[in-house]
Amino acid sequence: MRAAEQTSAKVLASSLNVRSEPSFEAAVVGSLSYGTMVTISKEAYGWAKISYKQTTGWVAGYYLQKSTNKETTKPSPPAPSTASSSGNKGTVTADALRMRKGPGLDQEIVQVLTLGTTLDIMGRKQDWLQVKTSTGKTGWVSATYVSEKSSSTVTPKKGTSPGLKGKVIVIDPGHGGSDVGAIGLTWKTEEKKLNQDTALKLASKLRQRGAQVILTRNSDSEKPSLAQRVAVSEAKAADAFISIHYNSSIKPNRGTLTFFYSQTKDYPLAQSIEAGLRNNLGLPSNGLSYGDYHVLRENAQPAVLVELGFLTHAKDEAIIRTASYQEKAAQAIADGLADYFAN
Repeated sequence: MRAAEQTSAKVLASSLNVRSEPSFEAAVVGSLSYGTMVTISKEAYGWAKISYKQTTGWVAGYYLQKSTNKETTKPSPPAPSTASSSGNKGTVTADALRMRKGPGLDQEIVQVLTLGTTLDIMGRKQDWLQVKTSTGKTGWVSATYVSEKSSSTVTPKKGTSPGLKGKVIVIDPGHGGSDVGAIGLTWKTEEKKLNQDTALKLASKLRQRGAQVILTRNSDSEKPSLAQRVAVSEAKAADAFISIHYNSSIKPNRGTLTFFYSQTKDYPLAQSIEAGLRNNLGLPSNGLSYGDYHVLRENAQPAVLVELGFLTHAKDEAIIRTASYQEKAAQAIADGLADYFAN
């Protein structure tokens, strides 16, 4: 647990519960609506202690967008230098590496560096490097995604991949609250619950691989708007946004389907996710499809929407309503994400 400088933040959820302790099991002491500005006084394990008028308590931190105003952002102290800019250089090994003001994922992004960018390494603090670009801009980047070399070092082995470690993944369980989504024709299975269960399984697998995971909702009672789901993705500068759904049709369709919107931004991610589903899931894949959906169209981050089977097909519903299938689906998506970041 760590104390936080008094920081302002905006609520991103349609209705955010305030609890007495940093736990979903703790009593609800209040509720905040979308756009409410609160003050953060402490943070612990993904939770933030906030105050607003007469309400004080704990909220899930990923539903808050911190202010980036200079007067409310605490600058990071300079780190002791362990590398010389004249002797040590590095090359960006990720497709898009965020350079931040300080050594931490909560620091403001100052620039996005592309694959192959050469950097001067100015210093180090734990797993972060202080770097300078060829244009003279300075900031901090994760050392995981920089191949370091100096006059005395050899070229790193080819074929290494940073994988999922340190990646920011937003998982969006579709529907929620009064919006149950599709309903199974045979067992009356509610889509919103399947979406939530699968999302939680996926989150667990990604966190085990070192990813930072944020869910757009954490229970069946929550119903964030489409705009709020996108806002979470953009506020967290997500490396990938995955919207989880189960399908329905008046035709006897079955199997999975992976949607993308942008050919350049989303399609590579969709390719990797679809391959994971097709190769590992067992249900037939219906491939890739263009989808003009709000959570894809309005999202500045790489985003896909996956339909993991048809609730309106008896055979599909019998399979997808099981925990074992949801585990396999979560594993297939996690593997697809790992392949995407390895390319």
